[in-house]
Amino acid sequence: MPLTKAVKRRHIHTREIRCDAFEREDGLWDIEGVITDTKSYSFDNDDRGGVAAGEPVHRMRVRLTIDTDMVVQSAEAVTEAGPFNMCGNIVGDYAKLAGLRIGTGWRKGVVERLGGIKGCTHISDLVLGPLPVTAFQAVIPAKRLREVDPKDGKRPTTLDTCHALAASSPVTKRRWPNFYEPADGAN
Repeated sequence: MPLTKAVKRRHIHTREIRCDAFEREDGLWDIEGVITDTKSYSFDNDDRGGVAAGEPVHRMRVRLTIDTDMVVQSAEAVTEAGPFNMCGNIVGDYAKLAGLRIGTGWRKGVVERLGGIKGCTHISDLVLGPLPVTAFQAVIPAKRLREVDPKDGKRPTTLDTCHALAASSPVTKRRWPNFYEPADGAN
């Protein structure tokens, strides 16, 4: 179902986010993202001598190298375009993500290391949201394909990671009946 018809309006801003996951030959994973902000109008900018309509106001890239347990082995970031000359000065600090595990506590760990003035809002937007989701979308299915048959008694790692894969869901009942746990009052 589409969105409702919009009232007459004028386009002002576009934010594009692209994330890609790569399985490396050494067994690690590279999770990369780029965030680009553009305006539909030109404007003055002291550090850049102005920004033309359609020219990136922000363009930042991040690479997280993780293992199959979702632990960051290394991280790097780069600012290709920012509104201020000093924007790129903070990118080296994203190496502080090494050792963090994508999962429970990820957001807290990122904010502790890179929140507020310790990081870049736009790079952190990538690191907090789209990159971890991309990692899960790539690594978890690959792990699932490598998992031993659940009939061996080992609980699938993807159980209870979302609504559809809850132990009480019909998806779980169909895929892994041995691990299905009916909700209160259900069969």
